[in-house]
Amino acid sequence: MKIVDLSLPIDESAFEVHKVDIQRITHRAGVDKFNRVIMGKTLWGKIKYALGQRIVKKEQLPDEEFLSLEIVHAPVHIGTHLDYSFHYGSKSEGRASKTADEIPLEYCYQDGVKLDFRHKKPNEIIKAADIESALKKINYQLKPLDIVLLQTAADKLYGGPKYFSDYPGVDPSAIEYLLDKGIKIFGVDTMGIDRPYRFMLSEFLKTKDPKTFYPAHFYGRKREFIHIERLANLEKIPDSGFKILCFPIRIKNTGAAWSRVVAIVQ
Repeated sequence: MKIVDLSLPIDESAFEVHKVDIQRITHRAGVDKFNRVIMGKTLWGKIKYALGQRIVKKEQLPDEEFLSLEIVHAPVHIGTHLDYSFHYGSKSEGRASKTADEIPLEYCYQDGVKLDFRHKKPNEIIKAADIESALKKINYQLKPLDIVLLQTAADKLYGGPKYFSDYPGVDPSAIEYLLDKGIKIFGVDTMGIDRPYRFMLSEFLKTKDPKTFYPAHFYGRKREFIHIERLANLEKIPDSGFKILCFPIRIKNTGAAWSRVVAIVQ
């Protein structure tokens, strides 16, 4: 058995549209942080701390080190993550949308299949016919609950601006095709399932046609689905014959949640 990591990190040094900040408190600084937090619980403790008193001194600790602490400030759409219906709108299929902590866990450990769309160019879309053609090429028939991974190789652009501008999108017809086959989760190695902003927004402003603006995401208001964004390393797994494990981190009332997505190849 081989476990293949299909995830991208949360990395404050990578180019991102939204701000990512990771506050890193070192082992040396940890003891002062501990004193500040504990003593800061009372007014008298705050006064004593300000006067230089400490309840624990670094000299009392092994190697004069305490524990490290990292505080992550990042949107749930940074790093590899699962999106659920609340992200797409307040309602899905005529009822209140579900949040990421409501994703059924049985959906998140299933057989996987990889479909190759590396020939698709930026601003192009993956349609239902493309899904059907890709399945024929690998002689695979979808079954309910399969997790379908769409490979574009856009993950190789991660870390720079082109990651956000050079990748194909997914057409609602492709999502409909997958849902009709009983698929609950599909994933992409791009930063989003719709076309890049530079194409989509330009067309929307020119035509004023709402169908050109986030059509894949907004399709989630019509039919409920889950998708994975920001996958990576899909070239390291076969077309089929593997399991996908993509349990979401349990965060209350969010439209998306981070996940360490892995393929288990027998």
